[in-house]
Amino acid sequence: MLPPEPPPLPALTRAEAELIDRYLEVVDLLGRINPARAEHTYRGLRAAQALVGRATALRDALTLMHQRGESELHAETLDRALRVLDGERRAGRVALPPPPGG
Repeated sequence: MLPPEPPPLPALTRAEAELIDRYLEVVDLLGRINPARAEHTYRGLRAAQALVGRATALRDALTLMHQRGESELHAETLDRALRVLDGERRAGRVALPPPPGG
């Protein structure tokens, strides 16, 4: 049996889609660096090295939006897109895990 199909992404501008993609890349890397969840330094080191480039790409996506006159972020639409792309779980890896035993 196939898993249920995820809901469709909301309509996004190309710049909004780029922003969401770059943001999630940064979140994924921060989740790998999180010392409360890490097991090895090498994985965190590699993620930290990659973070520089991904943060630059995120900055560039926001800069492009600003230059094009897209001065407002439509939080409700972007929130739905992040949820469809599993952003809640991915961002959860940046947070501290629950304390042991409870």
